[in-house]
Amino acid sequence: MALDPSSVAGQQRTAIASIAAASVLVILKLGTGLITGSLGLISAGIESSGDVVAALVTLYAIRLGGRPADAEHPYGHRRAENLSALAEATILVAGGTVVVVEAIGRLSGGGPHLTAHWEVFAVLLVAMAVDLARVVVSVRTSRHYGSAALRSNAFHFAGDMAGSFAVLIGLIAVRAGVDDGDAIAALVVAGLIYAASARLVMENASVLMDTAPAAAQAAAREAVDALGPDIELRRLRLRESAGRYFADVVVTVPAGSAVVEGHAAADEIEDAIERALPATDVIVHVEPRRRGLELRERVLVAALAEPLVKEAHDIAIFEHDGRATVSLHLKLPEDLSLAEAHAVSERVERAIHADRRVEAIQTHLEPLERPLAARRGGPGGDEREILRDIGRLVAATLGDPPCRLRLLSTDHGPVLFVSVGLAGQPGLTEAHRLASELEVTLRERHPELIEVVVHTEPAPRTGPAPR
Repeated sequence: MALDPSSVAGQQRTAIASIAAASVLVILKLGTGLITGSLGLISAGIESSGDVVAALVTLYAIRLGGRPADAEHPYGHRRAENLSALAEATILVAGGTVVVVEAIGRLSGGGPHLTAHWEVFAVLLVAMAVDLARVVVSVRTSRHYGSAALRSNAFHFAGDMAGSFAVLIGLIAVRAGVDDGDAIAALVVAGLIYAASARLVMENASVLMDTAPAAAQAAAREAVDALGPDIELRRLRLRESAGRYFADVVVTVPAGSAVVEGHAAADEIEDAIERALPATDVIVHVEPRRRGLELRERVLVAALAEPLVKEAHDIAIFEHDGRATVSLHLKLPEDLSLAEAHAVSERVERAIHADRRVEAIQTHLEPLERPLAARRGGPGGDEREILRDIGRLVAATLGDPPCRLRLLSTDHGPVLFVSVGLAGQPGLTEAHRLASELEVTLRERHPELIEVVVHTEPAPRTGPAPR
């Protein structure tokens, strides 16, 4: 996943500013420390010189991490920032070791004592102000761009500031007559260096080892669970790369869901996870749910799992003495032979028989209909008369005329579409019964109709308009 060019440019500007600031601090701290003999300032200067090298590594890592994904790096190059953070930790440990060796030598009487002059305090105050500014800028930029390298720089600069404060306290102690105050401050700085290095190693090594980020995993799970019971999370794998996440999600949806519905569910999951974890690359695999299903749903799963079954409908379940008899209609390609279609039905029946409750299965085999050619233009005289007769018949049967009538002429005969409004807010079962009875009546009156499709809807409300 490539970074936006403006994002890379913004991170590079921050890294270049860090290099310039660290170089100024090296000259101030190390130069003043060598002139005055302050081991605390020399240790702080060594730490800042390590920051110069670290900032250079960071700049290189940001440029490398900004490259788009390629065949050899399908997840991009962002982990170069984590590697650079480990390199920075190595630099810090080396500098801290030099400081510890020198400080122990001073404490054991192997070096001169320091006289704290005013210019040393001035250098420390300037260094602390610069460090504070660097911390603020690096933290803001790392949060804005999700940069591990800039975040590690912010740790360094905070350590520098704490180290400068420790050196300041040590020099105040020297001024108060504690000769070893400067060496003790240098050891404190070394401890801060080691602590920062350990934190960098632990954080970035866990990313490189693909340690599952617990907080991010919890946020992603909550986002998917909030989508409702129709989407069941089966597996979630999350990996981090320099502040960006890659999510591998497996979910189950109701077995009767169409491909379009499964795709819509995957889109919802991607949007939910990206809202919880911005800039996440999400891959969703959708499977039909096979556990916790009703018998009707299991029958549908078994039928649709057969590749040659194009549709399964009219599933009926007859229960008796704790057992069940199942019937269903299967639509298959019309060019199949009866032997091939029968083999398909036997495979479906064996799959349904896996449920021990099922005692018997009856399948009805149908060819999948091809589209019928319809003629354009309005109805002719005979067809208009048929429509008028149908309108009268609907009104006599239901008490109200039809909402809409349409007669479609095909090469095989006319097809009738009827929309009727039903008063009294009947339930779906009652509405289907009335539609079925009307269909039978229309077919008896007009046997030339090859198909009758009755659509039911609530009757429009009548009466005075509400005030």
